[in-house]
Amino acid sequence: MNYYTKQTEIGNVTIVEDRGFIVSLIFGDINYGIKTKQVQYNKFLKERLTETLDSAFEQLEEYLNGERKEFTLPLNPKGTQFQQKVWSALLTIPYGETRSYKDIAVKIGDEKACRAVGMANNKNKIPVFIPCHRVIGSNGDLSGYAGGAELKTKLLDLEQNVTKNINC
Repeated sequence: MNYYTKQTEIGNVTIVEDRGFIVSLIFGDINYGIKTKQVQYNKFLKERLTETLDSAFEQLEEYLNGERKEFTLPLNPKGTQFQQKVWSALLTIPYGETRSYKDIAVKIGDEKACRAVGMANNKNKIPVFIPCHRVIGSNGDLSGYAGGAELKTKLLDLEQNVTKNINC
């Protein structure tokens, strides 16, 4: 497994890849991430900017600059079958739009699973690339986000502003 940390518009971001697949995006550096996010650490984790990580950072920068709406990265999120279904549903939320936890529950075929969808959202180790920031409460509340409510607002505002500028 390899990781690399870069300073971005949203602060330090660490991305982890395993065998050419992105497995984690951490807001902050790797040491912070290991302590607070329970990133699976092993003695083979090396700081190295691989081709996959370089591409991930390039696409992240394009996204943050409003130049990219979709990511074309090899993702390999680790989770239960239910979590995988939720994360797949998140990938279908269009750029600049939001969905409620209930919308996602309905999409995966279990409209009563709103809380479970929220928990799966919380377990997403690849935020931004798997856009859990686009999921909000039914009443419009932003709810929790790995990077904090301020970052969630910033990402949603970025997408809304880009979308508005295109539609003008």
